[in-house]
Amino acid sequence: MRRFRLIPDKTAIGFMRHRVVCLWGSIVVIVLSMIAVAILGLNFGIDFRGGTLLEVRMPGPADLARMRTSLGDLGLGQVQLQTFGDEREVLIRIERQEGDAAQQQKAIELVKQRLVQEFGEKVEFRRAEYVGPKVSEELLRNGILAVLLAVGLVLVYIWFRFEWQFGAGAVFALLHDVATTIGVFAILGLEFNLSTVAAILTIVGYSLNDTVVVYDRIRENLRRYKTLKLEEVIDRSLNETLSRTLMTSLTTLLALFALFFFGGAVIRDFTFAMIWGVVAGTYSSIYIAAPILIYFNLRAVLAKEGAAAATP
Repeated sequence: MRRFRLIPDKTAIGFMRHRVVCLWGSIVVIVLSMIAVAILGLNFGIDFRGGTLLEVRMPGPADLARMRTSLGDLGLGQVQLQTFGDEREVLIRIERQEGDAAQQQKAIELVKQRLVQEFGEKVEFRRAEYVGPKVSEELLRNGILAVLLAVGLVLVYIWFRFEWQFGAGAVFALLHDVATTIGVFAILGLEFNLSTVAAILTIVGYSLNDTVVVYDRIRENLRRYKTLKLEEVIDRSLNETLSRTLMTSLTTLLALFALFFFGGAVIRDFTFAMIWGVVAGTYSSIYIAAPILIYFNLRAVLAKEGAAAATP
């Protein structure tokens, strides 16, 4: 019985024929993404804008859709709800209100009154915490530092494991993935919060893993096929890892699409960021991280280093 194969065992796709168009196209997309962020800005969530956190225990299983509709009529701006612990525990995030602390407290009281009115006196209010502008600014700063630190550590890791040309290629691929993800959030006006930062860090890890697999095969084939041009070695390496790359991406996307359509509104923006990141990461591993090695003339550099090492 023949097994079903989505990708043939042996392919001979000339990826590097399109390297110039893809690489310059990617540079243009990165620049446009940054312009979109500068002009349109990001739709920061409560984590980065400040607001109020209200922990509530409902008398029965929480009906988030009903609660969301009820609280949405209060005119308090963005109100987020999510369950945690068991199905009766709900965490409510209320957008920061204009004015001083008294206005924040007024918003809390409005929410409490509406929940009691809608669900009865047995609604328990466990705690209320106000996230001020200073805290939100610190969260934003720490989120940016986390992304920059992750990319920096990637550069160091690749540099030690491979040659510096590999490190530069991997970092540029990650820059593409991160920049385009942020750019899409700016263009579509999706909420940018701590969950989005977590998604970006996950994208960095996913893209790096895919890139390292490709780089490992390129390095092996450089030693094996010493007479082939660098373009031919890269094409051969990409074709040899194509099945693994696409199958990993497709199975990940299947799970993410299920979460996107059936996981609810709370994680939809997070899941969208992951879907975009997986697609961008797969593309960048093939059409950004690999072609950059040609522009750095990797074959000549390795040959020169090998000759220097052989000289007594």
